[in-house]
Order: sequence, then C-alpha cells, then structure tokens
Amino acid sequence: MFRTPLALFRTLAIAEAVSWTLLIAGLILRATAGLDVAVSIGGGIHGFVFLAYAATAVLVAKNQRWRIGPTTTAIVSAVIPYATIPVEIWLHRTRRLEGEWRIVATDDPRDSAWHDRVMRWFLGRPWVLALLLGAGVVVVFTVLLLIGPPGGRD
Repeated sequence: MFRTPLALFRTLAIAEAVSWTLLIAGLILRATAGLDVAVSIGGGIHGFVFLAYAATAVLVAKNQRWRIGPTTTAIVSAVIPYATIPVEIWLHRTRRLEGEWRIVATDDPRDSAWHDRVMRWFLGRPWVLALLLGAGVVVVFTVLLLIGPPGGRD
C-alpha cells in the first residue's frame, strides 16, 4: 500500500491539509449557523489526522536519516493550515523523500544502532508497525480528548 516513504508521507500531508479544511469549515458553521457540533467533528478529525501525520513524519524522518531541521519543519508544518503540502513538495524536491524503506542493514555504521535495528524489525512487519502506530495515535488522541479541547470547554 505505502511501498515508499514518499507515498506514506505524501498521503498524510494531503490528509492533514484536508483535515484543516474540515476544521475551518466547522468554525465557519459554528460562527454563521450556530452549529457547535461542526467544530467538534472537524476538530476531532483534524486532531486525529494531526497526530497520525506527526507519527508518520517521525517515522519517515528516521528512515530517511533527516537531521533535526527538516524533521522539525515537517512536524511543525502541521500547526500551520495547509503548510504540510509545500513542506512535502520541498522535501520531495530536495530528495529527502527518495528511496525505499530501510529494512535491511547496510555497511553504514548507523545501521548498527539499536534504534535502527528496532526500526528495521518493525518495517519488515508493516502490519505490526501500522497497528502499533495506530494504537499509539488512538491512545494519545483519547488522552487529549479526556483533557479537553484547547482553550477549555465552553
């Protein structure tokens, strides 16, 4: 399905932009039609996709061996409406999204690090990785829902 880091990252970058549209539409509906539920729905979807995008950005950054600058830029771009799209284009044009998933160790000394071995193990078992990341996103999302929305409840 997501055979390359580029395919996965691009899909989540677009999904994050779409979720911004849902949140903004919900805010407009609340302001113009008094539909508070629209913000709850749009905001919930946006929050979930935001967390999934951030997890994807970290995974792809690790796989692609990005430095802190591109990694931070990718994650922070989700906070700015629609910024994930130009960031994905930039990362693609600068060749930071090229290549395959690193499931086999190479002669690179960085491949012997414990965290690279763990990542390769999970990348070799994509369903396990997807379930683990999905469960992590669900747990964080649930905790954030229990804490409450930004700015408190009305």
